[in-house]
Amino acid sequence: TTDRHSSNAPTLFEAVRDFAQRSPELLALRGPGQSLSYRALDSRSRALAAQLAARGIGAGDIVALQLPNSPEFVLALLAVTSLGAAVQMIHMPYRQSELRFLLNHSRAKAYIGLAQFRDESPAQMAVLVQAEQRANDATQPAGLQLLISVGGPITGTVSWQALLNTAQADAVIQTSSVSPDSCYVLLYTSGTTADPKGVPIEHHRFIGNARASIAPLQITANDVLLSCAPFSHLYGLFVLELALLAGACISLLPAYTPAALVETVRRDAVSAIFAGPAHFKPLLDQSAICTTGTTDFASVRFVCLSGTAVAAELAQQVESNLSDGVVIQLWGMSELQAGSYGRPNDPAHVRLETAGVASPGTELRVVDDAGQLLAANCEGRLQVRGPSLFSGYLRNPSATANAFSEGWFDTGDLAKLTTEHALVITGRIKELINRGGVKFNPIDVEAILDQVAGVERCVLVPVPDPVLGERTCAVVKTNGNAIVSLASLTQALAAAGVAKFKWPEHLTFVDSFPLTPTQKVMRTKLRELIDPTERRT
Repeated sequence: TTDRHSSNAPTLFEAVRDFAQRSPELLALRGPGQSLSYRALDSRSRALAAQLAARGIGAGDIVALQLPNSPEFVLALLAVTSLGAAVQMIHMPYRQSELRFLLNHSRAKAYIGLAQFRDESPAQMAVLVQAEQRANDATQPAGLQLLISVGGPITGTVSWQALLNTAQADAVIQTSSVSPDSCYVLLYTSGTTADPKGVPIEHHRFIGNARASIAPLQITANDVLLSCAPFSHLYGLFVLELALLAGACISLLPAYTPAALVETVRRDAVSAIFAGPAHFKPLLDQSAICTTGTTDFASVRFVCLSGTAVAAELAQQVESNLSDGVVIQLWGMSELQAGSYGRPNDPAHVRLETAGVASPGTELRVVDDAGQLLAANCEGRLQVRGPSLFSGYLRNPSATANAFSEGWFDTGDLAKLTTEHALVITGRIKELINRGGVKFNPIDVEAILDQVAGVERCVLVPVPDPVLGERTCAVVKTNGNAIVSLASLTQALAAAGVAKFKWPEHLTFVDSFPLTPTQKVMRTKLRELIDPTERRT
C-alpha cells in the first residue's frame, strides 16, 4: 500500500505525477520568486516535455543541464527524463574549456543553460562548442542539435520562456512508461586529482537509494528540505529526490552565501539542511547563525554535513547553535549517491564523529593494500557494493576494470569502520603526503590548523624536495582576525601532540582556494598555483 506521505513510483517524474493526483495543492518548490505545487510542477513539466519531444528529444538522448537550484532545473529534469532521455549534469562554475570536454565526451544532443551567469554567458559558450563540433566534422550532424537559453535571448538558441509559453498553450504530452533500467542521469566525477569520468546512472539506482533513505532520515510530507549543494551534484540531487519522493517541499537556494542561507532558512521555515563543512564554517566564524539571542534556525530538525571529511569539532559547533536540532553526517560518491549517513536519533558520538552506517542495501568494508579485510577501527581502503552502485564509467573500460575487485568498488577513500559499523572517512589515498618514505594523511592535521586564530581555512599540500622527495606546505586563507605565521601553526600542532614529521615546513597564503562546485579543494590545481619563491619557511 502506498502511504500518502511517500510514493513508490519507479521514476522521479512518476512520483511527482502521483502526488499531483493525490495531493495536488501540496507545495513542491519554494523559491525567492516562484513557488510551485505538485500539480503545477507536473503539468508544466509535461507541457515542457511535449515541446522537447517536438524538437527531436526522445529515448536514449542526452540533454546537458547547466542551471542553478531553480524551478527551471527541476522542470527540465522531470521533462527530459519523462521522455526516456537522460540528463547530463553540468555545474554552474564550468566554462568553455570544461563544457567542450563534457559535451564532446557525453555526445549530448541538447543543452539547457543560463543566458547570463555572473559576468559570462554559459548558453553562448555552448553555442561556441556547437560551432566547433560542426567545424570539426562538417560531413556529420553535430552532437549538439538543440540549445535552450534561460533568462534571455541568445543567438543560436531557443528561448526557454518562449518554449514554456508555447508549451502552456499546447496539449500536454502523455508520456509513456519509462523503464527504471534506462539511463536517468549522467554525472561526472569531480576531478580533484584527475580528469573527470562519466558516470551513467539508471533510474532504479538513485531513485531506489533515495526512497530507501526517507524512513531512516525521518522525512515526511511536512518537511521543507534545503540543499546548499547544487542539484547537478549527487548530494543535491539526493536531497531533491528525497523531497519529491516523500511529498515534501524543496526550498530553493540558487546561489550560496552565508547571508542567503540564513535568510532562506528563516523565510521558508526549513526543517532539514544538507550542506558541506565549508558552508557552515563562515556562519560560525561570523556568528551568523544566531541573532540577538534567538536562532534563525529554530525550525531546523537536523543539519546534514557532507562533501568532505567533517571534523567532529565543527559538527559539535553547528549542533550547539541549533535550538532544537541535531547534526548528522553523510558520505557519498557520484558512483553510488548516498553510501552511508547518520540517523537523527543516533547517539551523539555516532552523529558527530562518523558518517553513520550504510544506507539500506549498501555494504561497506575496509581492506588493506592487499585486499585483506581489516578489523574495526583500523584505517584502510574503503570499498562498497550495493543496489545504487553504478555498473561502469562511460566509454572507459580501463577505469572501470581498475575500480572494481570481485564486485566491490574501490572508492579511493581512506576510512575505518567502528565496532558499531559506523563509517569514519579519514582522507583520500591520493592526498597522502610522502615525506622521506613516511606517508601521512593531512586531514586530521588540517582540522587542528583550521582552529588557529586568523585561519579561515588551511590545506596541506606536498611540495617537491630534493632530499626527502616531498615536504609539507600549509596553504592558508586568513580571516583577518590575527596574524598567521608558520610558528603559530606549528605551536598549535605541538600543543595537540602531533608528530613533527606531519608539521608544515613551508607556508603560503591564498585569497581563495580552487574549489569544485561542492566546495572540495582541487588539491592538484592548488599545488600548481603555489609559487616556490613565495613559500615561507
